[in-house]
Amino acid sequence: MPKKKDYLSWDEYFMGIAILASKRSKDPNTQVGSCIANDDNIIVSIGYNGFPRGCSDDEFPWEREAEKMEDTKYPYVVHSEQNAILNSRQNLKGCKIYVTLFPCNECAKAIIQSGIKQIYYLCDKYHDTPTQFVSRRLLDSAGVKYTALDFGKKEIKISFDKDLV
Repeated sequence: MPKKKDYLSWDEYFMGIAILASKRSKDPNTQVGSCIANDDNIIVSIGYNGFPRGCSDDEFPWEREAEKMEDTKYPYVVHSEQNAILNSRQNLKGCKIYVTLFPCNECAKAIIQSGIKQIYYLCDKYHDTPTQFVSRRLLDSAGVKYTALDFGKKEIKISFDKDLV
């Protein structure tokens, strides 16, 4: 019998893990996931956007807009890239990160400092914002490559049906 031909590529696999991680986010507006892999295609960390460990997501705001910044989610939420970097127990030098949304300038700084050399992303919906301009400028200066992935309309279905295993 010949081997299966429709298996996932490494890019599809790691981005699929990032998408799955994003489903853990409780953010009502934007769910972002990240997956970091090394040169041997081994996952070294995963993250999603949410509040810091030990901080109840019932005690902090999820609003995008408010009169005072402290009444929005922005000063409290840890981005998926930062979570993945902080969750890693390994040196990330030379690794690649798969992220569902192009990194902001704060995440770009963390990516650069961690030694990650390649970013793969699905969406860049904030491309024309100042933070994304700064992000690209930082990444370009540090020599971190970034690549948009487009898998077309491909969908991966995950089933918990034990009879399908």
